[in-house]
Amino acid sequence: MDYVHLGRSGLQVSRLCLGTMNFGPHTTEADSFAIMDRALDLGINFFDTANVYGGSFGEGVTEQIIGRWWTQGGGRRERVVLATKVYGRMGNWPNQSRLSALHIKRACEDSLRRLRTDYIDLYQMHHVDRETPWEEMWQAMEQLYREGKILYVGSSNFAGWHLVQAQETARSRHFFGLVSEQSLYNLCERTVELEVIPACQAYGIGLLPWSPLDRGLLAGMPRSGVQGRRADRELRDKADRLRPRLEGYENLCRSLGEEPAIVAIAWLLHQPGVTAPIIGPRTMEQLNMLVRTLDLTLSEDILTRLEEIFPGPGGPAPEAYAW
Repeated sequence: MDYVHLGRSGLQVSRLCLGTMNFGPHTTEADSFAIMDRALDLGINFFDTANVYGGSFGEGVTEQIIGRWWTQGGGRRERVVLATKVYGRMGNWPNQSRLSALHIKRACEDSLRRLRTDYIDLYQMHHVDRETPWEEMWQAMEQLYREGKILYVGSSNFAGWHLVQAQETARSRHFFGLVSEQSLYNLCERTVELEVIPACQAYGIGLLPWSPLDRGLLAGMPRSGVQGRRADRELRDKADRLRPRLEGYENLCRSLGEEPAIVAIAWLLHQPGVTAPIIGPRTMEQLNMLVRTLDLTLSEDILTRLEEIFPGPGGPAPEAYAW
């Protein structure tokens, strides 16, 4: 396993991040435990979760599963860089969502309790909150940092200008600011190349792509059809719209003798600014397959062919759309 620094920080994380969204709703607790143990065996030391994961409103089911896994001992907690998130609604009363100082404080303490740990390595703002000033958000994060409850702060689903706002406000407060940004990024969805990735690179923020397989479309879905939990109308329509590209992509993968999912994640690992794609296996078999990504090097010819099948926005802004 290769390890890289998370953004400009001194923290080292594995090149793949284990996403845990399936733990609870689609993967049993016993299987979740086995997947996390296997991830450690493979050298994956970076686990991502969120307080809203788990399928039961306000209960933090996935965090609870991870917390019970820690209790088995064996240095599990000490070996993992733990990332969780705050923003989503955890109750029906006011101040039980978003990024007010009150909700950040309460949500962090609730996550610590569910996770059965006394600190969170990476505490991520799950979405931008346009209704709360940056001074308030940073004040809350700084307090948690001083108390030793969080070590680093990250963001998720931020636009490029949100990253600039966050970093410049943190700089004015003499605070380290963001070390990571989780963004939707895959061969089908490349909007972040316009401004998010350039902002990340300029500010030393590591990029953590979520949905690297675009909800399964890049894992061979056209041959079997979109089924199960992925069978929503929006995704079916997208599969139909992109079918020629997806079929061309699968043909290219077959010529390489590789699974489409592996090629899709390998492509992300070849992109500038990417720290660790977030993989979310539902089964042990999926985890064992996806980790093979680290052994695949894509040639310049293959990267060019992938660019032809899934063209990006044309580079960073404003060059992508201006003279």
